[in-house]
Amino acid sequence: MKKFVGIVGSNAELSYNRKLLEFIRRHFKTKFELELLEIDQVPMFNQDEDWQESFQLRYLYNKITRADGVIIATPEHNHTITAALKSVLEWLSYKVHPFESKPVMIVGASYYDQGTSRAQVHLRKILDAPGVNAYTLPGNEFLLGKAKEAFDNEGNIINEGTVNFLESCLDNFVKYVDVVSHLKKPKPIEPEDLTASHPIATTITEIDPDDPDWLEKAAELTGAVSGDTYVKLDNGLLTVNQLNMFLKAMPFELTYSDDNNQFLYYNASHQDPDTMLAKRVPSQVGNRLSTVHNSLPANRMKNVEWVVGTLRNGNQEYVRTIVPGSPEGIINTHNYQAMYYPDGSFAGINEIVFNFKPWLDWYLQETGQYLAGGKVATMPSADATSGASQAGGQADATSGASEH
Repeated sequence: MKKFVGIVGSNAELSYNRKLLEFIRRHFKTKFELELLEIDQVPMFNQDEDWQESFQLRYLYNKITRADGVIIATPEHNHTITAALKSVLEWLSYKVHPFESKPVMIVGASYYDQGTSRAQVHLRKILDAPGVNAYTLPGNEFLLGKAKEAFDNEGNIINEGTVNFLESCLDNFVKYVDVVSHLKKPKPIEPEDLTASHPIATTITEIDPDDPDWLEKAAELTGAVSGDTYVKLDNGLLTVNQLNMFLKAMPFELTYSDDNNQFLYYNASHQDPDTMLAKRVPSQVGNRLSTVHNSLPANRMKNVEWVVGTLRNGNQEYVRTIVPGSPEGIINTHNYQAMYYPDGSFAGINEIVFNFKPWLDWYLQETGQYLAGGKVATMPSADATSGASQAGGQADATSGASEH
């Protein structure tokens, strides 16, 4: 499913454009995912200041960069867009350019009959300006007039014809995103440092990452909690023991490496490494990714760099591969997923490794379907959805999958 972001073009606490985006997010949730982005804390544009000093600007940049498309809901102030929205677009077209080649749809709500027609015309010109260079969907205007009367108490648009027209506009945008996606040029991947030589805030610098006793030494140095000590999570309260049980019970092999390319965790420590789809051993915890993969030939190490760089750049949110040459009855599947800090910047990679064959067989049995030819086709390469094979073969990032 496509992932869009919706920019509320007002910094007001009460905004009918926010209501419009919230309605789109709820009512059309089966068509795409929509995350709302606010601009209320963005300072007025000043080229003498550093855009990265604003948390909200960093957040906007990271979210827009990774989105498949952007929907901007603009009010109309004095026949144009708000000063707040104009300032955001100036920040994001001066030293950074997240809108470049990004599909954008414009909607708007206002108190008057004309909706936000003049503001939308002006916004289209801005989005076409050098430095912005967005791909704005032509025509397809959605103008919600008399916004005060347009919504019911639950925030739903009352008029059925208006909802149907909005749906047709959104369907056109989804198709437009498909077309524009073929024109998108991924950011060039810089050489990826797999030796964990650029410490981040959570890096433990006092211990060599390749020390086989890194876990015990790091835990002692940091006073890490264990056992029945409680850990407060975003949506739960668990003890460390409960967390370990929860993760070990997952029907997947899970790993995590941080954005310094240090391998910090895997969940299948209870398994015999030789029975794992991606062989790992306790002494690898804490290792540099270059060490975890030191048995790979040089061209395969380039694949590791490609996967990490692709996710770091936001060219893709995930990379999926199928490992060729697996035994009968096994479809060795790897999913490398980017993780993000609170400001939306890259925080590392979680990897899920599992045998897809039992899941596929179960699904076919439950639905009464079967594969063409009656069997799973042999995969010609280790590439499913990502283009990973373009890097020269199997795309193995955080695991030791290639060692198995």
